[in-house]
Amino acid sequence: MRGTAEPAAGGAECRYLALIMDGNGRWAQRRRLPVAAGHQAGARALRRILEHALDLGMREVTAYAFSTENWSRPEDEVHALMDLFIEQIESQVPDMHERGARIRFVGSREGVPDELVRRIDEAEALTAANERLTLYIAFNYGARREILDAAAGLAAEWAAGGGAAAPAFTADDLRRHLYAPAMHDPELLIRTSGEQRISNFLLWQLAYSELYFSDKLWPDFAEADLDEALAEYARRQRRFGGRS
Repeated sequence: MRGTAEPAAGGAECRYLALIMDGNGRWAQRRRLPVAAGHQAGARALRRILEHALDLGMREVTAYAFSTENWSRPEDEVHALMDLFIEQIESQVPDMHERGARIRFVGSREGVPDELVRRIDEAEALTAANERLTLYIAFNYGARREILDAAAGLAAEWAAGGGAAAPAFTADDLRRHLYAPAMHDPELLIRTSGEQRISNFLLWQLAYSELYFSDKLWPDFAEADLDEALAEYARRQRRFGGRS
């Protein structure tokens, strides 16, 4: 419950996980491979981690796959990423569906190739009724843009209601207009590659999340590394601004 101490020490399980999958490019560079090979290795790593998350009984995983800032990367890299997303939807979604995972893409569709938008819509429709785990894929996503869009949506809702004196809006009022209102606030954020920042990811939702930084490059991040992060989480005490 927010506002009270929630001790994680003693083995509390992480149900809601967020991932910043950083280091694909450096992984490829160190092996003198094309950047695209690093992204392909990163996709394989995500599948391994998702399989492990399913086995552990997690309820939600939110993975930062492509940010609004990533469009500034070299054109050939962006094209390769769009092709990889289509390939991954084709090859991975049916099996994830069989395992009971629901897939939601979180972010803007603006500028996304039509073929990829179609595949995204198909993946969401196919898995919509699944309840074992929800995979939120943050694609063409920026947290500042999400908050601005949510504020605009809340303002439009208020104006449509007659535009009387502005009510005392609550956090729940704004949350209703986020890209995925049903998403739980992550209990744990993991970022790989040694970087220690959140890079415009889930700024609203991460307000009280535990942060864990790994020096592993994302393609090298394995099930044992996730277990280590979860063990560290279980040793922490979450206070949400209170005092134990």
